[in-house]
Amino acid sequence: MSEQAVPHRGIITVCAMVATLMQALDGTIANVALPYMQGGLAATSDQITWVLTSYITAAAILTAPVGFLVTRFGRRAVFLASVGGFTLASVACGAAQSLDQMVIFRLLQGAFGAALVPLSQSTMLDIYPPEQRGSAMAIWGMGVMVGPILGPTLGGYLTENLNWRWVFYVNLPFGILALLGLLFFLPKGEAQSGRRFDWFGFGVLALGVGALQIMLDRGELLNWFGSTEIIVEAVLAGLGLYLFLVHMATAEQPFIPPRIFRDRNFAAGLGIMFAVGVILFATSALLAPYLQTLGNYPVFTAGLAMAPRGLGTMAAMFIAGRLASRFDPRKVMAIGVLILAWTLWEMTGWTPDVSMRTLVTATILQGVGLGFVFIPLNLVAFATLDPALRTDGTSLISLLRNLGSAIGISAMAAMLTRNTQVVHADLAMHVTPLNRVFDIPAIHRWWDPSTIPGAALLNQEITRQASIIAYADDYWLLMILALSMLLLLPLMKRPPKATAPDPAHAAMD
Repeated sequence: MSEQAVPHRGIITVCAMVATLMQALDGTIANVALPYMQGGLAATSDQITWVLTSYITAAAILTAPVGFLVTRFGRRAVFLASVGGFTLASVACGAAQSLDQMVIFRLLQGAFGAALVPLSQSTMLDIYPPEQRGSAMAIWGMGVMVGPILGPTLGGYLTENLNWRWVFYVNLPFGILALLGLLFFLPKGEAQSGRRFDWFGFGVLALGVGALQIMLDRGELLNWFGSTEIIVEAVLAGLGLYLFLVHMATAEQPFIPPRIFRDRNFAAGLGIMFAVGVILFATSALLAPYLQTLGNYPVFTAGLAMAPRGLGTMAAMFIAGRLASRFDPRKVMAIGVLILAWTLWEMTGWTPDVSMRTLVTATILQGVGLGFVFIPLNLVAFATLDPALRTDGTSLISLLRNLGSAIGISAMAAMLTRNTQVVHADLAMHVTPLNRVFDIPAIHRWWDPSTIPGAALLNQEITRQASIIAYADDYWLLMILALSMLLLLPLMKRPPKATAPDPAHAAMD
């Protein structure tokens, strides 16, 4: 597609951005609606997180064949199929009547949505001349990064004023507009029938990732390795990932070239991007139910309280791009990591009555930290990579971000459930007649363990306190993960100054 004379460039840009935002928003838009969906779908608290992880996992796995599909069938055909399939799957999610149906439809939604982000990126790079790509990629990048952050706010508004099903139905009008715009205005690309895809490598990778995700999702429910199912899933995950590594090292044309990992900047960047994916989505998935179930926030207020993080990210992305061009981008990333770690440490001390000022300040700074890491990371990770490997690199780094998101949500949800149970048991040990707290007359007005209602209220309060501590434990682990990114920065080389002025060449994927 010629970048010099593309008619209807503005319409194509809007349609590409709508597609990007739909895919990015749907990773988190259901977060604040989870407690409502849990009741409507008769699911437990750990089962309902499958609504999030099934979507992200499918999007991660199906990112790999996008390049092959575009070459084989043409970008326009794949783009139209992806937008149409994503829209229909969204409607099906809204109409789901059981958890099984919801998970299946979310898998389909993630599968069709996998191509939307890379296709919108490549489309915008093609329709804009080189001197305008920096601005185009900055706008596109905000959709990728800010979409997941603003998702809970939109989801909270729709859930409170309409119904949780509208967090999925809202995609219908935008999906139709994007589909019609691309159908009439996106130029047709050429398809090539000769290219072969490494289906075996992709298949064993999908097996490993899929089995690992199912194991993490169902482990807490089935008592982990006390369950035959979990053992089988662990074996399949290990086997799939092992076969993928062996195949990648020995095959003539694996779909991920092994030499891409010889680039130290890119290899370290993969580790950092994985951590960013974990923190970006896990914090959102944790904070929404924390505010609703423990803080008693209305669903829209909970979503609105999370919006400042998106504002911090947007501001930081513009500032970080300029700073990374003038200074060592590794130092900019280090500042972002420290800010991010500080906000997570601050959250370990939160209680449900945390003030709105403290909440907003911490979330804004958390967004700033994420923005300061994300922009320089894309510059440094691709600065020394062979241009011939850049397409493979964007797919791989997108895969690691999505894997981090899915694994992070599952792992944090499992640890939250387990730690709540452990802390509850520890606290319950102190509920004895020998505890002098129960000598206080006023205590028996609420918590009288000698009566059934009093014991129930006391157990409810113990569970509440245990949940507060379990959330703090999760935030503590996320803080450690954030600080671990500092260990990877010395492995990266500073980009040559010739590449520093234009971070858009490795635009966010």
